[in-house]
Amino acid sequence: MAHSALSQVPVTVCFSYSSDTSLPRTVFKGNNVSFNEKKSCVSRLSSDFKTANSRSKGKSQPVIRMSVQQASKAKAAISPLSLEDAKEPPLHLYKNKEPYTATIISVERIVGPTAPGETCHVVIDHGGNVPYWEGQSYGIIPPGENPKKPGSPHNVRLYSIASTRYGDFFDGKTASLCVRRAVYYDPETGKQDASKKGVCSNFLCDSKPGDKVQITGPSGKIMLLPEENPKGTHIMIATGTGVAPYRGYLRRMFTENIPTFKFNGLAWLFLGVANKDSLLYDEEFSKYLRNYPDNFRFDRALSREQRNRNGGKMYVQDRIEEYSDEIFELLDSGAHIYFCGLKGMMPGIQDTLKRVSETRGEKWDEKLTQLKKNKQWHVEVY
Repeated sequence: MAHSALSQVPVTVCFSYSSDTSLPRTVFKGNNVSFNEKKSCVSRLSSDFKTANSRSKGKSQPVIRMSVQQASKAKAAISPLSLEDAKEPPLHLYKNKEPYTATIISVERIVGPTAPGETCHVVIDHGGNVPYWEGQSYGIIPPGENPKKPGSPHNVRLYSIASTRYGDFFDGKTASLCVRRAVYYDPETGKQDASKKGVCSNFLCDSKPGDKVQITGPSGKIMLLPEENPKGTHIMIATGTGVAPYRGYLRRMFTENIPTFKFNGLAWLFLGVANKDSLLYDEEFSKYLRNYPDNFRFDRALSREQRNRNGGKMYVQDRIEEYSDEIFELLDSGAHIYFCGLKGMMPGIQDTLKRVSETRGEKWDEKLTQLKKNKQWHVEVY
């Protein structure tokens, strides 16, 4: 199974045998792949048989660790393939008044120690009962009572899904969210005020495996990945957790073996964050750069560590301006462009695009209208 899924990637694969008869789970982290049973494999160069102790059951289990070299373009087997059959995306399968009860599988902090704030990768088991397409969102209803409506549940919070329809384990039973913990600091004291923290983000980031979570949806069509042209160009612009839907796109393009979608176009990602420690899924994206240099480009904007051409902080719109001529040419050739992140990102980006358009002798308002008419313009901000 592992060989067929990842026969050529320079990774460590770990098989764990136990009395648990469930199928092994697969998790990507950088160049490592583990078939997860509360155990991780860290050796990349071994090709031997070892015995590992199960923390969960206290029993000795045989473990095979092997390294497979030079598998730059192998892709993971996915199931069920019936998820490819639908002609239209699933929408609103579960409503606010009747949400689906899913289970937290894992919560992992994915930023470094110097990142401002905390961002977590949250994997949720929906049992295959809440299918979705790449670019859609789930609604999350945190537990507890709405303080503004006594006796009523909290309002739904929408989160862009950060995995493909097959999930991180390629079995169609999970969805992943990229969640920034929302906290509030009193401007006068500089201290955190726990009474004003984000209810839903803190619930998710504090969750433990096995915890239950109420989900609604899926929802959204504007950020769906157009697949009619496998040689198409997709320009993806994000700030922070806005990278979530793009992780789903890129895994579908470069990680999964999709019989009906063989991507051979260009995916170009622009990601703006504060510093290196704030980069999200950087190991995954860097792997695509190495393995698919003709099909993937990745430009980072680190506002606290880099300077733009004018000596100011480097924001994502500054990176866009650096490549503006090329971007406009690609748009003229039919490229799709996506924006996802905080709504505050859009004015600066729009101003940049307008300024570049004018230097090219074009009217930005007319160009934007045409991009929207051609369904090349995709925006999801919050």
